[in-house]
Amino acid sequence: MNYERAIIIKGKTRLEKLLDRYNSKSQAQFYINHNGGDFSEYESEHEQFYNGFNYAKKIINRQLKSTVLERNFLPSFLFEKNDLIVVVGQDGLVANTAKYVSTNPIFAINPDLERNMGALLPFDLNSLSEGYKRILRGQNECKHITLAKAKMNDGQELLAFNDFYIGKSNHSSSRYKIIYQGRHENQSSSGIIISTGAGSTAWLSSVLNEFRGLEKFLGYKSTGTFQSMEWDDDKLCYIVREPYKSPNFSTDMVAGYVNKDEKLIIESLMPDDGVIFSDGIMEDYLVFNSGRTVTITKAHDKAKLII
Repeated sequence: MNYERAIIIKGKTRLEKLLDRYNSKSQAQFYINHNGGDFSEYESEHEQFYNGFNYAKKIINRQLKSTVLERNFLPSFLFEKNDLIVVVGQDGLVANTAKYVSTNPIFAINPDLERNMGALLPFDLNSLSEGYKRILRGQNECKHITLAKAKMNDGQELLAFNDFYIGKSNHSSSRYKIIYQGRHENQSSSGIIISTGAGSTAWLSSVLNEFRGLEKFLGYKSTGTFQSMEWDDDKLCYIVREPYKSPNFSTDMVAGYVNKDEKLIIESLMPDDGVIFSDGIMEDYLVFNSGRTVTITKAHDKAKLII
């Protein structure tokens, strides 16, 4: 691919978020130190990030003109098909970015190996220069990652890299009808998690850890083990959190796979506070109150992560 420009995506550091909240560095430092924290860690993290970010920007600008895009502007930015998407930050920023860039390849860089896990960050400050050269020569490989799609009955859509949450915004009792494979039932729960293969090691894994812990506590033995999905698997997995059984609500459809050509349909029975959000980003959500129905499927296009 002949790239015409690079879009370098970044988020705010913890220090920058503190400054937004407290207006000055001295005020932020007083707050952190007064509560027993170490403000110097925030400063060190901030410095390391910008050292890495500025170095990455310098390398990118040697060959392509670039635009720096803050995370907040991802939903409204118009990406072009010949854009190289460069993400400098943490894994969560890669997941959030992938939902908005269609099939544009993502060049993800870890600016801080000591603080970032980097499961979605194949490049670091030592490897980015050589990696960038290979990308421009067309010698790079991409890992294809399945996304999930939520489509509302009013036409609104949302994608998920890791997972969707459907339920009450405050995670209290969520009421809805679940429809899948010709079956349906009304449920009351703490909400539904729908996970992609990439997300099977994220929120879904936490739910499974709870299940395993309860099994151990109650002395049960599992009849089988969950087969973690691959990132490019053409299926999703749904799990209902803390389902409640009563004369009005059932608990027979609490988990399952949504395969390639299948649909999981959820009809809201919540008069207020119903939401759908993806990848833990609660600010970017769809209202899901009574009268609204959402259809969950595998997205048509897959994200491309340069490796």
